[in-house]
Amino acid sequence: MFGFFSKKKAKEGPVVCARPDHCISRKNIDPDALKVLYRLSHLGYEAYLVGGGVRDLLLGRAPKDFDVGTSAKPNEVKRAFRNCFLIGRRFRLAHVRFGQKVIETATFRANSQSVGDIIEHAAEGPMEDNTFGTPETDANRRDFTVNGLFYDIKTFAVIDYVGGLKDLKKKVIRSIGDPMIRFREDPVRMMRAVKFSSRLGFVIEKGTEKAIRKLHSCILTASTPRVCEEVFRLFPYGASAKAFWMLYDFGLMGDLLPDLAAFIKADGGEKSATWRYLAVLDRYEQAMHKCGYDVPNALRAAVLYTAMARKVGAREALGTMLKSIALPKASYFAAIFMIDSAKRLAQDPARGRRRFTGHRDFPDALDYNRILARAEGRDEAILDKWADLYNQQGDEK
Repeated sequence: MFGFFSKKKAKEGPVVCARPDHCISRKNIDPDALKVLYRLSHLGYEAYLVGGGVRDLLLGRAPKDFDVGTSAKPNEVKRAFRNCFLIGRRFRLAHVRFGQKVIETATFRANSQSVGDIIEHAAEGPMEDNTFGTPETDANRRDFTVNGLFYDIKTFAVIDYVGGLKDLKKKVIRSIGDPMIRFREDPVRMMRAVKFSSRLGFVIEKGTEKAIRKLHSCILTASTPRVCEEVFRLFPYGASAKAFWMLYDFGLMGDLLPDLAAFIKADGGEKSATWRYLAVLDRYEQAMHKCGYDVPNALRAAVLYTAMARKVGAREALGTMLKSIALPKASYFAAIFMIDSAKRLAQDPARGRRRFTGHRDFPDALDYNRILARAEGRDEAILDKWADLYNQQGDEK
């Protein structure tokens, strides 16, 4: 699938995979990202495509984002691009904007703080990080080896300081450095390990998995907005059933969504109906992704909590998500509408349903009920009638 098996390594320094030995082509790189890379390079700065974009290109996947790493300081990047805005306090980032698109451009960072500092301040959240470094120190600051690869716009080579090429070939998610330290430094990395493993179909390396199982409760020290964001990042690309099983198995779900974890345990663990609903949602996500459609988080939350809601009610079930990870209230109420719509949409539609079908979340509720019907092996004829009524009323407007 990709040809980066022939590599040259100096006595010291990174593994360098020359252009003939890998599959990355500039035609697959976002043209605006190329503009940023070329401009910085022409101005005399080091400029690399970095992180997940390089990983995905080597895997033959279309990257969602194209991030740039550079030796240029934030203010120097700003001077190079009139469409650049600086953000962040902990570490200044340059956002080079092209319409609605942002090419995130970061100056190479220095090494992590000492082990003692990391452990002493772990409960305080991510630490201050305002020092700049080199490509090597920047690579070693990243979370996992497969995310620590750089693509050099000058030589078109892939540069590997952390063993990412080897792990990419072996399909392994491995922490850069000691995972016991790196997960204390930023506990959200544990959720990211689950995300990459489920999304890419990779195995989490034994030492990295062991650290997650031991340190999973540290996730409670992470900021709630970041955690909420990472929870919903487990859904896209059709791998949520695997991702949430890993959260449950590693103990992370018990920390983040304790009521859901308790329900799943009582519902048979790996035999819980929750996994059946998520599996159908995954197929729906894949289909919508191909159409360029983003699935709303409310629908995802509704499916995740369907089995539990049938035991305790939609408001009580989703209320635990509202409380534990600060599910936005708009998503909370929309998800309740979807779950509560099941009884109504199970009945043959009749006249006088305009108010119900006119609800802004009705189309998503219809899709939600189709997911349930397919997970339960039920006929969708009544749902087809509801869809016809909705479309008819739309034509009459």
